[in-house]
Amino acid sequence: MNAPVENLPAHESVYRALRTMILGGDFAPGQAVTIQGLVELLGAGMTPVREAIRRLTSEGALVFQGNRRVSVPDLSETEIDEIEFARLALEPELARRAAGQITPERIAELQAIDEALNSAIARGDVQAYMLQNYRFHAVLYAAAGSGVIAPLVQALWLRSAPSLRVMCGRFGTSNLPDMHAEALAALRAADPAGVAQAIRLDIVQGLDNVRAVLRGD
Repeated sequence: MNAPVENLPAHESVYRALRTMILGGDFAPGQAVTIQGLVELLGAGMTPVREAIRRLTSEGALVFQGNRRVSVPDLSETEIDEIEFARLALEPELARRAAGQITPERIAELQAIDEALNSAIARGDVQAYMLQNYRFHAVLYAAAGSGVIAPLVQALWLRSAPSLRVMCGRFGTSNLPDMHAEALAALRAADPAGVAQAIRLDIVQGLDNVRAVLRGD
């Protein structure tokens, strides 16, 4: 169970807990869950759970199924193509901007996250892999200081996370290459174009694997 975060208003705590579950792949694409079921799972009240669902639905992370049920999206290959188009338009630009103003402390934080990700890969922990992978990108993009592009990217990650979880289960963590080492090297070299290219390739690799799963390759 992902308990709500303490020391936050109930609606924000529940929102963050449910968002983390989605990003970690706790729900399969198309899997329906009742609102009451989420209340029990999160150990929270009905009102904050409803508010969290409302926010996540507006972000495209949840879909109402009727009869007091919601699900995470079950994406088609066409929708994956659209997500890739949007991510490639936005994320390399955030990475480029971040590289121009990132601090050594933030680079060290990214290095630590990547080490935690590699540890998750080594022990086959898919959920930890997904959360650390998301965290690496989120921390990098936060260095860009964007109040417009970053929320759009957040919504894209929430929408695609369940499909990424299926891909991870299909290929196994040991077969999931990323370009984080290349991105870190470019950050240390103060090479914004290199960081942007590493993130671009990282996105393409991941979504190509998702397509392979959808096609049954």
